[in-house]
Amino acid sequence: MSRNILQPAAGPRQPGNPVCGWLPSTPGRHKYHSLASIPIQLQKNHMSDQPASHITLPHRRLKLDTLVRLRWLAVGGQTAALLVVHVGLGYPLPAGAAFAMVALSAWLNIFLKIRWPSAMRLSDRAVTLQLAYDILQMSGLLLLTGGLGNPFAFLLMAPVMVSATGLSVRHTFILGILATACATLLAVFHLPLPWPEDEVFRLPVVYSVGIWIALVSTLGFMAIYAFRVAEEARQLADALAATELVLAREQHLNALDGLATAAAHELGTPLATIYLVAKELSDEFDDADSRAEDVALIRSQSERCRGILRQLTSLSSEQDRTYQRMPVSQLLEDVIDPHRGTGVAIHCTSEGKGSEPVGTRNAAIRYGLANLVENAVDFAASCVDVSASWDDKTLSISIKDDGPGFSVDILGKIGDPYVSIRGGKAPQNGTGGGLGLGIFIAKTLLERTGAKLSLDNQAPPQTGAYIRVSWPRDVFEHDGRVDEPPFSHHNSSN
Repeated sequence: MSRNILQPAAGPRQPGNPVCGWLPSTPGRHKYHSLASIPIQLQKNHMSDQPASHITLPHRRLKLDTLVRLRWLAVGGQTAALLVVHVGLGYPLPAGAAFAMVALSAWLNIFLKIRWPSAMRLSDRAVTLQLAYDILQMSGLLLLTGGLGNPFAFLLMAPVMVSATGLSVRHTFILGILATACATLLAVFHLPLPWPEDEVFRLPVVYSVGIWIALVSTLGFMAIYAFRVAEEARQLADALAATELVLAREQHLNALDGLATAAAHELGTPLATIYLVAKELSDEFDDADSRAEDVALIRSQSERCRGILRQLTSLSSEQDRTYQRMPVSQLLEDVIDPHRGTGVAIHCTSEGKGSEPVGTRNAAIRYGLANLVENAVDFAASCVDVSASWDDKTLSISIKDDGPGFSVDILGKIGDPYVSIRGGKAPQNGTGGGLGLGIFIAKTLLERTGAKLSLDNQAPPQTGAYIRVSWPRDVFEHDGRVDEPPFSHHNSSN
């Protein structure tokens, strides 16, 4: 039995909720917001952490300047090789045609620099066309200088490698087919390799076939390897961006409380004036006067507004420590509360040695724990146990469910973005699985607060997942803030 770990906290299930679609508007007030306004769309409808396929973000596209610089490097290398062989060693070769092929690349670079700005981001199609030209230009040089017998024949792979790191699979496959076709033709059709005139250099047919096989197989292997490395880097960058946006959103919503307090102070004076004027007017009207009722209504509503503003002001006052700090039991209740009434029984316990830890309200801690609790609720068969325990040195929060548990083969990878379990058991609530972004976000946010996160399965005969989050007690009580940019020094050991 496997378990899909991949649902981030999404609040009430709404079709099309974007990634990280629920965020408490203010501490202790569990309202839900859509992050559809976030410019990076990392999900599809019905999959709250599913990235849209074939996303092409501007930062992923290659710059024109990158291709131009690489081509200048090729021009310099090709020119140097031709000069060494033809001038330095004195080997005969069709120098005019060969230098013309090199000059063609130089002229193309000059044209591109004049026609378009260097910082221009190219479409996949434009990059593919330029890399296809590079393959054909290199093939032309090899045609004139010995074909696959030329030691530089393996440079045919270079454009395909560039494509694998920056383009889609489809475009890389097209360039790979083109490079393979050129290598096949060069194995048959080519001019002799530049060599001393009094000697004859001819490769055996079997050796030429071996070179072709080596080139094509190396081309395929290197392209796949480069693509996988680049794809993992892109996925990690997207996941970190999503996490940073979630945290920024939480911090922004928390900052709104300060704005509300400032507004309360500003509105207090005009409301007091309205109240006093209404009170004076009420003294001028008899009870039988119809206007007296209206004035009384104005007084009552202005008094109500003043009461609301007093509450807003008290939220940031030094006397109201309940708002600024909260015990761990209250933290768990805030995290669990949105999942009450979902059909899964949630049991919450708090016990330990000494006084109960009291920490600063922290968006990262609350959001990270909420992600883990919602994941447990999604896959639980009937119940989820959330417990907190502490002593003088540590605080631990454990989350257990009676669901299928984590798949054994991915336990070591849990916490990496886009770790997917295909064919595993679906969530008990019937929602679609995602790609692990929710667990990644929770792990990243919690580790930034000094927590250690461990994920495992419960010991038999019990079933279900067992998640444990622990902090040094002094860190939870006196630190727990994420003020610096969250990914300046990201821990890559997820």
